[in-house]
Amino acid sequence: METRVLGTSGLSVTRLGLGLAALGRPGYINLGHADDLEGDYEVAMMEHRAHVVLDAAWQAGIRYYDAARSYGRAEQFLSTWLASRQNAPDAVTVGSKWGYTYTAGWQVSADHHEIKEHTLPVLQRQIAESRGFLGAQLDLYQIHSATLDSGVLSNAAVLGELARLRDEGLAIGLSLSGPGQAETLQQAMEVRFGGQPLFTAVQATWNLLAQEAGETLGQAHAAGLGVIVKEALANGRLTDRNDAAAFAPQRAVLEQAANTLNTTIDAVALAAVLAQPWADVVLSGATTTSQLESNLQSLALNLDEHLTNLETALAESPKQYWRTRSALEWN
Repeated sequence: METRVLGTSGLSVTRLGLGLAALGRPGYINLGHADDLEGDYEVAMMEHRAHVVLDAAWQAGIRYYDAARSYGRAEQFLSTWLASRQNAPDAVTVGSKWGYTYTAGWQVSADHHEIKEHTLPVLQRQIAESRGFLGAQLDLYQIHSATLDSGVLSNAAVLGELARLRDEGLAIGLSLSGPGQAETLQQAMEVRFGGQPLFTAVQATWNLLAQEAGETLGQAHAAGLGVIVKEALANGRLTDRNDAAAFAPQRAVLEQAANTLNTTIDAVALAAVLAQPWADVVLSGATTTSQLESNLQSLALNLDEHLTNLETALAESPKQYWRTRSALEWN
């Protein structure tokens, strides 16, 4: 699989990465997540399932793995997989995130699945927890869903601690969420410590439905930030699981391209993200090996004849996209 260097971090990454948001906890907002887990939420079974998908990703050549403190036991499952497979530390690149605390108590239904707090005590606690699981294999540490209203990008104590971690050799990034991704990224690009930018990577939502951050991501990439794309399949909305009547016209466009290319609609949607010149890593959020195999077909697709039509036909307004996403049910 093709590899790239992630911005100025020096980290080697593969074009497809594996995100563990849906593999590390019983409940998530992906369409059909409950079906994927087959109602078996026992920790050992969840860990086994995660290891099976990680094995398939490794065999396919995927070498970038993404976790977060709020993804249930994702860091733990990733750490036990890395230890049991005895992969060399420099054979993989691992990113994780801080700023949300998992609060669902290993339940599918909860009043709050995760609590956001971008403060210095949370950063100090969670970096210790992440390193407790991942040790020296933690390569990239990101602010989880940084937004302007959280104030994290102007919190001198937090930024100073991140700079200290950077100076110790840990790459520092941020992930984005919501309709203000572009504005948040613009501010993040101005943060400097020790005469150099604090952030060397950004993880953002971009897909055929949510395209609003593309121009700013291109600017960030040109400025030296590595770009990781999350939610490339819009939490399952860009897969064959989305049978909503309101989505039928957009699905028809996807299906036409998929039929022409003899592939799946999720592969088409992923290929559209891979085609963006600023996208270094595109995360698969697969929960099963069959989903991963379908996602992997994207690497062989050439969308030259279809890309403009797909981008035009499927784009939603930021307000519409994020309103729909916020309404997705945990399952």
